[in-house]
This record gives sequence, C-alpha cells and structure tokens, in this order.
Amino acid sequence: MSLQRDALLGVAIGDALGVPVEFRSREDIAKDPVVGMREFGVHNQPMGTWSDDSSLTFCLAEVLTQEYNTEHIGKSFEAWLYDRHWTAHGKVFDIGGTTRTAIDRIAQGHVAETAGPDDDRSQGNGSLMRILPLVFHIKDMSLEDRWDIVKRTSAITHGHINCAIACFFYLEVAKEIIESKENIKHKHGRFMHAYHIACLGIKSLSLDHEPFRRIIDGSLLSEDASRIRSTGYVVDTLEASLWCINNTNSYADAVLKAVNLGEDTDTTAAVTGGLAGILYGIDSAPVEWVRCLARRWDIEDLAELLMIKYP
Repeated sequence: MSLQRDALLGVAIGDALGVPVEFRSREDIAKDPVVGMREFGVHNQPMGTWSDDSSLTFCLAEVLTQEYNTEHIGKSFEAWLYDRHWTAHGKVFDIGGTTRTAIDRIAQGHVAETAGPDDDRSQGNGSLMRILPLVFHIKDMSLEDRWDIVKRTSAITHGHINCAIACFFYLEVAKEIIESKENIKHKHGRFMHAYHIACLGIKSLSLDHEPFRRIIDGSLLSEDASRIRSTGYVVDTLEASLWCINNTNSYADAVLKAVNLGEDTDTTAAVTGGLAGILYGIDSAPVEWVRCLARRWDIEDLAELLMIKYP
C-alpha cells in the first residue's frame, strides 16, 4: 500500500460519490442525504463512476510516471477529451467551460503552459481538482520551485492567479501531511500542522491572499456549515474541502460531508477525498466503495508506477 494509492483512490472515490447528485442543492440533498455509493442519478452513470476530476488527475499522474513536461500533460488532457483516454467507461460526460477552452487551444497548437484562460471569470476549480499527483514530484523542492511548477501546471487549464494559489495551498497541506506522518501520530494534529505550514508558505511568497483570508486567518475551520460554499469557484472548493476534513475524523465522514454540501458535489468530494486519503489511508474507507470503483485495477497499477517513480 502506498501514499500514491491513497491519493489516487481518495480522489476517485470522492468523485464517484458526488457524481450522482452533482448540481443538486444542499437543501434538496438534505431530504435524502448521501450515505454511500449510488447509481445513475444526475449523469445516469453506473455505481462507482468517476468524472473529469479523476480523469484529469490520472492523466497528470500518468505523465509524471515518465517525466514532468507541461506539453505532455496538455496532450494527455487532449487525449482525454477527444479520444476518451482515462475515462471511466469510454465517455466524457462532464467538463467545465474553462477546461474545454484550454484543451481546445492546446489541440490548435497553443503552448500548454499558457492555454488556460486567466480572466476573472475563469476562476473555477478545474486545476485544483486534478493537481494532487504533483505533490510527489515537487515535495522535495524549494518553496520557490514548488510555487513555480504549481503555477505552470495549473495554467495548462486555469491561468488565473487565484487558481494557482489554491493549488499551491492544497499541495502544501498534502506535502506536510505526508512528511509529518511518522512524527505526529494524531491524525487531526497532522492536518492542523500541515494547515499552519501551508499558511506560512503563502505568506513567505508574499502572495495576495485576500481571497483566501478565511483560510489564512484560521477562521474558516470553525465556521458554521451555513457559511461554507460548495460552488465551482476555486476558493469555495478549497475552503469546503479543508473545512470538511477539519470537522470530521475519518475518510468516509469527510467525503460524505463534502458531497452533502451540494452543488459541485463531485469536485468538492474529490478534492476532499485526495487529502483525506493521504491523511487516513484509503484502506480505512468502506470496502464496498473501493470494490465498485470503475477501473479500480487500472488506478492501482497507475499508483504503483507513480510510487516507483517517486518512492
């Protein structure tokens, strides 16, 4: 078992839990809360089906098993959209507008690192949702190099600075959870330690963190659920995932809390699930969730290759 497996399956299981109820409101879901895997639903997909969140995560991870190359990453995303590479069942059924624009640009010959739109309307969560495998590539680099690579990788689909900052903060938390795993035995303690270090990283780079104010000043973690938004805006997704992890004590509880927030359920749960998988270990998840996951063995094989590349 490996952290790479925990990360990839953590993303995919969260994603698959959220797919059947994507776009449904919090109030609507509250009438019939999600407590496990469902089939069909909004996208009419079989149980255990993951969406673009996981597909693009796997595309990134696959490229990283060879080398870090933004052009190759962009071409892998193109293969997903046009050739159904790394789809759950050979069909693309969910894609954000900003991501589609960027991949279309790449297909037309645009440089991958600048393909992602950077206007204020392009602050969706499409780079955050697939960024987690990058932690294994950057975790031993300097702070400045980590930031540079995160910016470049986010910009393949999302060029706005807030998307890059959200990705960076998320990966800094993941990095610190990984590195503190043997030193801080209490799981919540590891998360809080990681959260604190990530805040210091943002401040050390002198980044504009006003949109991330509730994260940086710590007030987010104790907010009431009514003040947690779960839209497709990248800051909302990052906040929701951190809040879900802080207010639960297991992988299952974290991803279910994320799904039941409503709206962008698959992405909120995928982002939550990636961190929670690393924090708790995916073997702590209900076994039936793992067993029903689409292409489970392909994901396991990919995680093995990622572990070989980044032991």
